[in-house]
Amino acid sequence: MYSIFAHIHHGLLTLPLTPETTPLLLPGLPPLNFPDLPSFLRFLDSYPPYLAMKLSQYSNLNLADWVFNNTFEELEGKEARGVSEIWPAKLIGPMVPSAYLDERIKGDKGYGSSLMKPLSEECIEWLETKPSNSVVYVFFGSMVSLSEEQIAELAWGLKEKNMYSLWVVRDSEQQKLPKWFLDSVQEKGKVVTWCNQLEILAHRSVGCFMTHCGWNSTIEGLSLGVPMISVSKWTDQLTDGKFVEEIWEIGVRVKEDEVGVVRKDELLRCLKEVMEGEKNKEIRIDANKLRDSTMKAINE
Repeated sequence: MYSIFAHIHHGLLTLPLTPETTPLLLPGLPPLNFPDLPSFLRFLDSYPPYLAMKLSQYSNLNLADWVFNNTFEELEGKEARGVSEIWPAKLIGPMVPSAYLDERIKGDKGYGSSLMKPLSEECIEWLETKPSNSVVYVFFGSMVSLSEEQIAELAWGLKEKNMYSLWVVRDSEQQKLPKWFLDSVQEKGKVVTWCNQLEILAHRSVGCFMTHCGWNSTIEGLSLGVPMISVSKWTDQLTDGKFVEEIWEIGVRVKEDEVGVVRKDELLRCLKEVMEGEKNKEIRIDANKLRDSTMKAINE
């Protein structure tokens, strides 16, 4: 992401990016096809204030000796070196509290703030009753607003797969949930308005993280070795989702239909790949390897 923006800032890459100008080829990066690019670079009119804010962050970059990035050498060293002359990155991540990684600092369990009041105790009590690697944890971040149609497709997918699921649905999104869903899943599913994501991802019963693939959620998931299903909608999430599936191979990326909705059958396909069969084994092995890499990255 920063490589792309740095190239734009220095006039080495011009907007708009179009299907005809892709795949985008930049030093240190894999080829990025049009669907892999940040949404506001593909569609310049979609989020004008956000794009302006992102680009303005680079105005005095020449004054900085270093830029600290929440990533690490084994994960993105090649990408960082590819842009090092115009983006002086210092890789200082993963910035995940110690208690969830090496446990050297027992009390280090949070980032010091939370947008919402967590419901951790209630969630953990529910997870404790479930088998290892059996629960699908579903959360799409604090900003993404899904359509009622999309939430209904998600609900049908979770119901038909009949797996244990813990679904975080913010207060502002609760009215979009189908009325039949809560009654139909009963013991198999739980819906909450918020939770401590790190505690959930670290729990032995969680076998899959269905996520929007914002960077914080992505690096938390990979640091804790949890396979992912990327349901990316905008900004950097699409690029993050590509890396999850194709580069790091720790999950899969859903495919939207022609109107931008992820249908029930597509969700069922992804759940099967990540939670069952041979593909599941491969993903889990790679996810565990990446988790080991995070441990090395934060050692003394």
